[in-house]
Amino acid sequence: MHKHEAGALQVISPKTSVPFVMISVTVWFLMFLLCPGQLRAQLGTTANIKHIVVGRLDCEEIWRQFEEAVVRQSSCNVTVEHYRHMFYSMPQTWPCDRFLFWSKTRTLMHSYAAVVRHFWTLEDTLAGYMFNDLIWCGQEEDSGFDFSSCPEWSACRNHPVYSLWRQASQNFAEMACGNITVLLNGSIVNAFSRKSMFGSIELDSLNPHRVNYVNIKVVTNLEGPFIETCREGSIVDLIQVLQSRGFRWTCTDKDQILMILQCIQNPQQSSCQTCANSLSHRKSLTFK
Repeated sequence: MHKHEAGALQVISPKTSVPFVMISVTVWFLMFLLCPGQLRAQLGTTANIKHIVVGRLDCEEIWRQFEEAVVRQSSCNVTVEHYRHMFYSMPQTWPCDRFLFWSKTRTLMHSYAAVVRHFWTLEDTLAGYMFNDLIWCGQEEDSGFDFSSCPEWSACRNHPVYSLWRQASQNFAEMACGNITVLLNGSIVNAFSRKSMFGSIELDSLNPHRVNYVNIKVVTNLEGPFIETCREGSIVDLIQVLQSRGFRWTCTDKDQILMILQCIQNPQQSSCQTCANSLSHRKSLTFK
């Protein structure tokens, strides 16, 4: 039990009134809703992480190399180099024209990749598949993982989770060839950010001699806000970076497939009604 937990228990004595306890629980619940980041910072390594990772690929050797990279290291002292042997043992090559990159569009990206079946994402790579949605960190004084507390990614550059995804992202971008697609969120400021994994790692790892076109798709929430487009905001900065490096590019902020996917989730939106009426009108013209 942590010291702060013991202290919290001491506050509630037998003399504590029921209303006070209810107020304390209510305050704690509100803190959970309003400050999720602070609470997440207390979470440790994902429980049963070995069974999860090995179960996803059934490869004890990759797990052993992963474990060697993380354990006996402080939670802010695992560099990309620590994972070198692990990534060396799991090389991959993919066919061209299938690479899908994204930033701040994770949920929609997964729906899009599921519908447009030829797309491959970082999560589809071996490393991405094995370690997706997991948390981990080691302990310098111990040979195991820290299951009680791991820092947030932003706490340090050499965070063990961040370092693995940084290398996985670089490998994914270096493999990219043909026509690639980038899915960005036009409902936020800085849809393209140099601090994101795409902006800081993947973009610089793309090879203009291997990539024919970078096809940018900007998508906004159906109800807005409508902040950035191909002609406004940080998307313009991205296009300038691409041009300066010799990439050819396209950009659209009205992709019909993406809008349909959003409308499936929220069909009552007025924009969805307009789209449905338009499609019905086209069908009626077709059959006349």
